[in-house]
Amino acid sequence: MLDLNLVIEIISVVLSLAFLILLMRENIWCWSFGIVSSLLSIYLFIEAKLYSESILYLFYAVMGVYGWWVWNQQKGGVMPVKKWPIKKSLIAFGAGLGIAAGLGVYFKNYSDAESPFIDATTTSFSFLATYMEAHKVLSAWMYWIAINATSIWLYQSRGLRIYSLLMLAYAALSVLGLYRWNKQFKSQVI
Repeated sequence: MLDLNLVIEIISVVLSLAFLILLMRENIWCWSFGIVSSLLSIYLFIEAKLYSESILYLFYAVMGVYGWWVWNQQKGGVMPVKKWPIKKSLIAFGAGLGIAAGLGVYFKNYSDAESPFIDATTTSFSFLATYMEAHKVLSAWMYWIAINATSIWLYQSRGLRIYSLLMLAYAALSVLGLYRWNKQFKSQVI
């Protein structure tokens, strides 16, 4: 008999891969795949006692709607790739650290969470990177490379092997996404 959690994990991973590939191609349909995958993932992360990840995937579902809306507002359906100024980037990074510390302390002291500080850090910076994705900020891909590499270990440590493999694929595809969006950014400037 098939394990329901395994079936949900596999479906979510397939939808997540579709999301990332469509995102790299700047296809607005990426958001619909991301929303459904995120909703399935929430249950799995609660089961694995990765509570910050559960919050993150709820955020992903909400940001999927937001991302769809933002991308849909663009004239001609095309949103340019952009770079943030250094000051804005530093403020965002500081906010990411602050949120990570707050989540980590909370879940360490008030829950049975596993790896609360690593979980909180990947979650916090995923909030930031997802917002940046919705606005096509090039440096979002650099965050994703680091987040995905860390998440490989985090998910493996909780027995989520398929998600761990997904993060391996995400890390590699994030490098490709950075390359593609950087190429698009350079073509806009010329």
